[in-house]
Amino acid sequence: MVAARRRRWGVPVLLAAYVGYLGLGAAVLQALERPAEVRAAQNLLREHWELLANHTCLQGPALQRLIEGIIQAYKSGITLQGNTTSLGRWDFSGSFFFSISAITTIGYGNLSPSTAVGRIFCIVFALFGIPLNLILLNEIGQLMLLGVQHCACRLEEVFHWQNKASFLMKTCALVTGLLFFLLLPPLLFSDKEGWSYEEGFYYSFITLSTIGFGDYVIGMNPDRTYPSWYKNVISLWILFGMAWLALVIKFCITILESSSDFCQCNKKNTEMAEDLMDDNKNGMSGLQNVEICSDRDKNESAS
Repeated sequence: MVAARRRRWGVPVLLAAYVGYLGLGAAVLQALERPAEVRAAQNLLREHWELLANHTCLQGPALQRLIEGIIQAYKSGITLQGNTTSLGRWDFSGSFFFSISAITTIGYGNLSPSTAVGRIFCIVFALFGIPLNLILLNEIGQLMLLGVQHCACRLEEVFHWQNKASFLMKTCALVTGLLFFLLLPPLLFSDKEGWSYEEGFYYSFITLSTIGFGDYVIGMNPDRTYPSWYKNVISLWILFGMAWLALVIKFCITILESSSDFCQCNKKNTEMAEDLMDDNKNGMSGLQNVEICSDRDKNESAS
């Protein structure tokens, strides 16, 4: 009964908090990003009219078609390099990286199939690949968790620690994961992509959390030469990093649920204490009434 009442009231409260959190994020992002968007639009429009004014031989519709062609070619992974074009986004390593971004639901959006057959295959591929990916991530996460628990047990046996071993191993696993999946990879991205450390860290978190905005994607700069192992190593980093981050998120959810249960338990204990105090007050008042009646009966008997 209590659980049903808690669930009935918990969903609306959680939904209200969820919507409120989204509203807060929307308001902050609008305040931060809207002015930059307006400035970029004004600069683009000014450069468009300056180009037409400085080159009178250009016609507006022809320039518009050229711009649209450049945008479409860029979406397909083709860029101009002098009198030649760059290819390579759909070679095997690029296709492999696209495959893992599809079944992990990252979906950067910077590259997508352009043929009807390719789109149909992508649907079927993701339909079976996403469950397979979830199963694999769960198994990797369980192996990581078992490793942490095994190390904690060994520490308890060697040093005769009880609660300290588990806490120490969880802390070590968290710090190690932060190093290997969030703090060190930006250094590699700075070297191979030319990004700043902040940009690399931003890409790492956006990728491992499967948000995948697509504003930063590895291996897509036509002016850089990438080693053959680069995308394959990043694919493995994504796989194990997502499993680690899923464990961290699960741990945070457990803490929140435990704190919620603790609050509910304290509330229940408070209510029980109040009920007990009310019962004691009623009992005391009943005893007082009995004593009054007894005194009255004694007085009547004496008279």
